[in-house]
Amino acid sequence: MTAENTPINKQWRLKERPTGKPSRDTWDYTETEVPSIGDGEILIRIDYISIDPAMRGWLNDAKSYIEPVQIGDVMRAGTVGEVIESNNDKFNVGDFVSGHNGVQSYAVSDGKGLYKVDPNLAPLPYYLGVLGMPGMTGYFGLLKTGEPKAGETVVVSGAAGAVGGLVGQIAKIKGCRVVGIAGGPEKCQFLIDELGFDAAVDYKNENVKKALKQACPDGVDVYFDNVGGEILDDVLTQINVHARIVICGAISQYNNTTAVKGPANYLSLLVNRARMEGIVVFDNIKEYPVAMKDIAGWIQAGDITVKDHIVKGIETFPETLMMLFNGENFGKLILQVKE
Repeated sequence: MTAENTPINKQWRLKERPTGKPSRDTWDYTETEVPSIGDGEILIRIDYISIDPAMRGWLNDAKSYIEPVQIGDVMRAGTVGEVIESNNDKFNVGDFVSGHNGVQSYAVSDGKGLYKVDPNLAPLPYYLGVLGMPGMTGYFGLLKTGEPKAGETVVVSGAAGAVGGLVGQIAKIKGCRVVGIAGGPEKCQFLIDELGFDAAVDYKNENVKKALKQACPDGVDVYFDNVGGEILDDVLTQINVHARIVICGAISQYNNTTAVKGPANYLSLLVNRARMEGIVVFDNIKEYPVAMKDIAGWIQAGDITVKDHIVKGIETFPETLMMLFNGENFGKLILQVKE
């Protein structure tokens, strides 16, 4: 192999913990030789990297559900790719695997935490979206914690994102009235026309509280929250008795340099005997196969529409991540590494 076509491992390593919004300076970009593998290890060529809001939380040196990324480490990320070398009996060259292998073009793994995926059953990006962490989050968060019943009203924020779009569609399958909150007329139209939502609220151009009241004449039974902040407060004014509020994320607050804004209307929980509960998808890991089977079945039946937003080039990682916080992604945001 000549020097010209020797594969290079492109990596983004954490350089400093950001205050507020991360930038290109938060990470070091390096290009090194592809590592060699030892006994029991495999080499994965990464094809796609998942870009998720949770990545912002992983940069903070604070107690959480998972250890923060350490300074100098490759940035944590969900990935899908092909095994190109193997010293491990469980994996063959040519297998496709999904796992948390980081923002890099090649990864060495001992196989722990990896699962095989089949590109013939679904396109590879699906395993990072509807059949990956966002899909599992939406499925278990809504069905296990939100417990929607037919005829109830379900509201979801961040509705045009990876998790929100799926939550709304599953709620429709379960016979609910579904209202999505998203930014901009194009996203709101997409929710109604393509994802089958009953109504959409444009938080950028509408008075959310007023628009919610119109869209939810019978109040709100389940609120799946991806954004936090003022929108959470607005929804709390509309909840019904025994409402369930699922706290999945608070993207509006992740880059704050000041204290996180909590819900001012939380007494609505008391008056309505409502429940607000946080979810972490990894709690359901043993049940992932059940969820994947259900979601794959709904996709096949045409009950779920998948929208992926793919950006090419690992070099663009910092800017691609920031698209999430600027509301620029349309559907599940994925970084394509494979050229």
